[in-house]
Amino acid sequence: MARSAEEEFRRLRNAARSCKACALWQHATQTVFGEGPATARLMLIGEQPGDQEDVQGHPFVGPAGQLLDRALIDAGVDRRRVFVTNVVKHFKWQLRGKRRLHKKPLQREIAACYQWLEREIELVRPQLIVCLGATAAGALLGSKFRVSIQRGQLVKSDLAPQVFATIHPSAILRIGDEGERDAAYRRFVVDLKLIPRLLSASPN
Repeated sequence: MARSAEEEFRRLRNAARSCKACALWQHATQTVFGEGPATARLMLIGEQPGDQEDVQGHPFVGPAGQLLDRALIDAGVDRRRVFVTNVVKHFKWQLRGKRRLHKKPLQREIAACYQWLEREIELVRPQLIVCLGATAAGALLGSKFRVSIQRGQLVKSDLAPQVFATIHPSAILRIGDEGERDAAYRRFVVDLKLIPRLLSASPN
């Protein structure tokens, strides 16, 4: 009897927990796998778990995830119907004082972890993939892709019928000036408002 998508995800998550394909597992609390409906039409893909994600074991639950939740609401997207995940499943960090701060993963670490993302995409078979940030866009759309130039533009891809990229919500949080941060948030919401329009126009 063929396994259901839910059973496949359970098997995949269990396998990923013991992944040692790169060295990131040594300093991470746990593997943070993707979450959401196995039949989701929309998949959001970020770079890697952050500090809170590493502690709690769930994707996009820290400050960037909370901002993403607010932006999705403002864009008319129900996160409960979205599959959210990251290119890299372990938190890569550097200690600054008592804080664990994000450190960008290397290309070899991204490549080692890509097998898990690939299987997630194969199982969900989303109608639309949105890459959040340059690392996710580069991993899925190629090193020549530039979010700063091509954000919000549909890109041809074998991964899903529709794919586009925007900034990662953490980039908004890093903006020091409040006015500039608010403007960046509004533009982020404009990008996310493409999602309902694209899905409603899709025949599936």
